[in-house]
Amino acid sequence: MAPEKLPPGQAQASGPPPLTLCLFCLQLVMTKQLQARRLDGIDHNPWVEFVKLASEADVVNLGQGFPDFPPPDFAVEAFQHAVSGDFMLNQYTKAFGYPPLTKILASFFGKLLGQDIDPLKNVLVTVGAYGALFTAFQALVDEGDEVIIIEPFFDCYEPMTLMAGGRPVFVSLKPSPNQDGELDSSSSWQLDPTELASKFTSRTKALILNTPNNPLGKVFSRAELELVASLCQQHDVVCITDEVYQWLVYDGCQHVSIATLPGMWERTLTIGSAGKTFSATGWKVGWVLGPDSLLKHLRTMHQNSIFHCPTQAQAAVAQSFEREQLHFGQPSSYFVQLPQAIQRCRDHMIQSLKSVGLRPVIPQGSYFLITDISEFKSKMPNLPGAADEPYDRRFVKWMIKNKGLMAIPVSIFCSVPHQKLFDHYIRFCFMKVKDRPGGGKTSSSLPMPPAGVGRGVGPICVGAG
Repeated sequence: MAPEKLPPGQAQASGPPPLTLCLFCLQLVMTKQLQARRLDGIDHNPWVEFVKLASEADVVNLGQGFPDFPPPDFAVEAFQHAVSGDFMLNQYTKAFGYPPLTKILASFFGKLLGQDIDPLKNVLVTVGAYGALFTAFQALVDEGDEVIIIEPFFDCYEPMTLMAGGRPVFVSLKPSPNQDGELDSSSSWQLDPTELASKFTSRTKALILNTPNNPLGKVFSRAELELVASLCQQHDVVCITDEVYQWLVYDGCQHVSIATLPGMWERTLTIGSAGKTFSATGWKVGWVLGPDSLLKHLRTMHQNSIFHCPTQAQAAVAQSFEREQLHFGQPSSYFVQLPQAIQRCRDHMIQSLKSVGLRPVIPQGSYFLITDISEFKSKMPNLPGAADEPYDRRFVKWMIKNKGLMAIPVSIFCSVPHQKLFDHYIRFCFMKVKDRPGGGKTSSSLPMPPAGVGRGVGPICVGAG
């Protein structure tokens, strides 16, 4: 069939037919980078990898930090009442926090921090402490700003800094030598004052402090906090302090909030978590306390992102704090009872780890302890894995597969250049109980030590006794 002739004076259109052209355009669109540049290099999350490995077999999970026991009865009852009581708790509440919750947080922490806290200006309720951290980084850190991070560190601090356009600057806690035969303590891990001071520059915007520290369990002393405070004031730096484990301190150790030091309230954001406070991590209620000059920027970020947190969980947390305020400092206080019980869990785990030739670092606080696996590293150096993969990651994968036990490698809590310095430690969570309601496997055997290491295999049943 002959092609159709065009009217006189009309030229044949050049280029591909319309369908071909559309496919060509689509191909161009699909080859463009889809993700924002701020996601480059942070797409891999080690938690996803290790949790997936643990879920593929019958593995005892002593890696992730959550209790396997219920919240206190008064908190559960408060949540049940919030769900079945006032039907308006199914609706929106104030964007920056359910008013009874912001009021009790202001009252409760105002006494602890020595501040007259305004529930409207000095308190912001967030989706867990994780949400508080993200809001703080996004609100305050600008392109090119430097953020000092003390390592080992809770692993979200680095990617949150990068997503905000900031540059992480790392300074390491280093253990001091101990007497032969004695266990290390998290208190012996210290910052070098000269090294810390060298990390502050004209570009430093913030320092992130975590006390009690995850994963180490270190509780920073007043003297250490005074050093940090003086440098923050000298260089006009904001301190973002993650204090979610403040009630979980042991051996008579005292938690000190850096915001209570002279001149620090005005430049400190203090972050807390109902999940850690009331053993209800799934509720995802967190908060930030601080001066209005800082919090007003977090409120701007909050109202343009999540806007509002679930009302019923906030109501339950408010009632729980009201109860604790009445019992504060008394034997009936949950904040007194919980660390007493969990210290027994900690001590039981320490003995179990020692029995198989490991050297735990005794934590002063938190859910966690780290333990030295140097003897395994020297006797079993060639575990499967990539040549450049830190030893602790290969060891944990081997332990999951061969021993049915999950821990977390400490190198994931460190900057890449320093991971090899920490790759002979793994982290265990001792926030578990021995006899879980309804049964279920809650114990396992730790790995058999290599020849000449330890005294055999011991059970690792963690419990409050």
